[in-house]
Amino acid sequence: MEMELQTAFTPWASLGGGVLIGLSAVMVMGLFGRIAGISGITKGFLGTVFPTPGTPRDRDWRLAFLLGLVAAPLALMLVGGTVTQSVPTNLFGMAVAGLLVGLGTSLGSGCTSGHGVCGLARLSRRSLAAVVTFITAGFATVFVLRHVLGGA
Repeated sequence: MEMELQTAFTPWASLGGGVLIGLSAVMVMGLFGRIAGISGITKGFLGTVFPTPGTPRDRDWRLAFLLGLVAAPLALMLVGGTVTQSVPTNLFGMAVAGLLVGLGTSLGSGCTSGHGVCGLARLSRRSLAAVVTFITAGFATVFVLRHVLGGA
């Protein structure tokens, strides 16, 4: 996969983003009694669009949350901020990566936002195990891609 690896450390923007993520997690728990995990929110929303048995019927807040994920960088750009994103050009690699992430999310009963932000804040042992697994898999993937397969 070809990708740009240069990143700029932005402590104030990072702090602000972290505060907003934490605030959104607290608001979703306080207002709706739900965990602010992106995979669970998306799955619940898609279940209202394509009805399946046992799917929650609370579509509105899920749609608002997902639209906020798209609107936030657009709002930043409107006030003069910049959003840079590099995307690998290897479509096959991206498809395999997406399928693996989806499989891991399904097997782990959640994603990094649900387990890492919300689960760890609730001192969940299951979430701690999931986060350790995510991080270990990430380290292994980077090691293999950069040092075994000879990527950048």
